[in-house]
Amino acid sequence: MSDRYGSDVLSGDWKVPPRGRSREVEAETGLVVEDAQTGWCGAVVRVEKAGGMRVVHLEDRRGRTKGFPMGPGFLLDGAPVILTPPTAAARAQLAEARAATSRTASGSRAVEGAKARVASGSRIFVEGRHDAELVEKVWGDDLRIEGVVVEMLDGVDDLAAAIRDFQPGPGRRMGVLVDHLLPGTKEDKVVQACRKGPYAAHVRILGHPYVDVWQSVRPERLGLQQWPVIPRGQSWKHGICHHLGWQADTQADIARAWKQILGTVRSYADLEPTLLASVEELIDFVTEPGH
Repeated sequence: MSDRYGSDVLSGDWKVPPRGRSREVEAETGLVVEDAQTGWCGAVVRVEKAGGMRVVHLEDRRGRTKGFPMGPGFLLDGAPVILTPPTAAARAQLAEARAATSRTASGSRAVEGAKARVASGSRIFVEGRHDAELVEKVWGDDLRIEGVVVEMLDGVDDLAAAIRDFQPGPGRRMGVLVDHLLPGTKEDKVVQACRKGPYAAHVRILGHPYVDVWQSVRPERLGLQQWPVIPRGQSWKHGICHHLGWQADTQADIARAWKQILGTVRSYADLEPTLLASVEELIDFVTEPGH
């Protein structure tokens, strides 16, 4: 009598995918795979030779990197695969495709060989260093082509004084990006007053609804479905770090946390639409022809 159910499905190492059903996949930079034995999931950051064998390094969502032997034992979208080194032809084809459709991180078409223009009189102001670094990473190439400098305000409590000091006018427009700009907030009251000032025609103040610019990064980039809600009275940034399992005892810890978050941003597609719309409008305002 034959065995209708076959062999014991629990026999052997169930974590290792059957070789016969694995397909070969080139380990291109950015490919996200999982090591079947350890469960380590991450993006390919580099492939190198070590000890006579090839090693693929995977970076997880927390910025940690771990090396694994190149070959079988990986999962791609849940299916077993065998990682192979990228071929020279594949690398050349990818480089050619990227060159043909080269774009900046903001989605604009890149201008090869263009030098940064001399800074114009107009400026874009943001609240702090993290805002400035995010704008630089995504829109930096565009701003250099346009000759627009981004400056920091260190908060908006005294925005009216900052506007007076800058003295906006024809050919000297001022764009301002404000965090947590929601009706009824402290920030909203400050902005409404400044929008009625004597320099109003040459100033554009826009913002985003997020508590901090960190929150304008899509949560999926950190492996989250949504940004966690931090209770009132608790430092928002410290609360986020604790939720992600990151150290947050010192200001240096907060700075490292932001670097990890910023490191997940590859282009405008990794940012929330509200921030994108505000920054794009500010750039258009300060670079409008004739001003």
